[in-house]
Amino acid sequence: MTQAETFISTARRVIEIEARGLDALAAALNGTFAEAVKLILAAKGRVIVSGMGKSGHIGRKIAATLASTGTPAQFVHPAEASHGDLGMVTEADVALVLSNSGETPELADIIAHTRRFGIPLIGVASRAGSTLLVQADVAILLPKAEEACGTGIVPTTSTTMTLALGDALAVALMEHRHFTPEHFRTFHPGGKLGARLLKVADLMHAGDAIPLVGGATPMSETLVTMSARGFGVAGVTDEAGRLVGIVTDGDLRRHMAGLLTHTAGEVMTPDPRTVPPSALAEKAVAEMRDRKITCLFVLDPDGDGRALGILNIHDCLRAGVA
Repeated sequence: MTQAETFISTARRVIEIEARGLDALAAALNGTFAEAVKLILAAKGRVIVSGMGKSGHIGRKIAATLASTGTPAQFVHPAEASHGDLGMVTEADVALVLSNSGETPELADIIAHTRRFGIPLIGVASRAGSTLLVQADVAILLPKAEEACGTGIVPTTSTTMTLALGDALAVALMEHRHFTPEHFRTFHPGGKLGARLLKVADLMHAGDAIPLVGGATPMSETLVTMSARGFGVAGVTDEAGRLVGIVTDGDLRRHMAGLLTHTAGEVMTPDPRTVPPSALAEKAVAEMRDRKITCLFVLDPDGDGRALGILNIHDCLRAGVA
């Protein structure tokens, strides 16, 4: 076996061992998981997540996932908690404490704090009868599972199970709260996730920036509007200001002979494609690409037919919408 084959074999063994641990965790879930979800839902404050070492690293991720999916959460380091940070943990909170052994010495103060002030405690550990699980109001026992390191001493499968359990809690909570992509965007305004959840209303040009002309407008004036607004198109409105057509480069080419003798209403393509302001910009970009166009006028489907704005594909791409 080559060195590369040895590496790949090791990787597969690790993943297979951890996958068996996840299967065991799924099978072991029982009413205590539901009790933990209910306890968090009942809390008026935050979920205070704590753990030491590798459990602490996992705890930070769980806290971040909870916070970004509608459940206020904060990670508190147990050692810092013993030196003043216990003041962050209030009676309105619920504590989620992680420890593979359930006997981590650094957790003693935060466990005692929850007992002293009647703060609900959810304990997650792999040893039944451990201090953490005995003291917890809700004790979630991780099933026995082989660590993937081969020696049984490096946290691998156990941390993977704990991380998956945290994800399961977060998803159960967000589904109960009917957490939507719009809510998700509130907590993820930046980066690729934020761009994917941008709405048309966030990127459209409105007001005087919208290139609009009346149907009776001479094409000489229509060309000025198209050039001045910089979108390469002009929307055509009726007497009531409703959008009834669009003048594009293609329309100009089709009427090149005697173009300036026509009005916008004579040159326009009627019933242009539009998009509602509440639509995801990502879907609007997909439609523009499919139709090989660069702009869409924005209309409220329940409105009076007046254009609310215009969306340009280049603004979407600059914002990271692809």
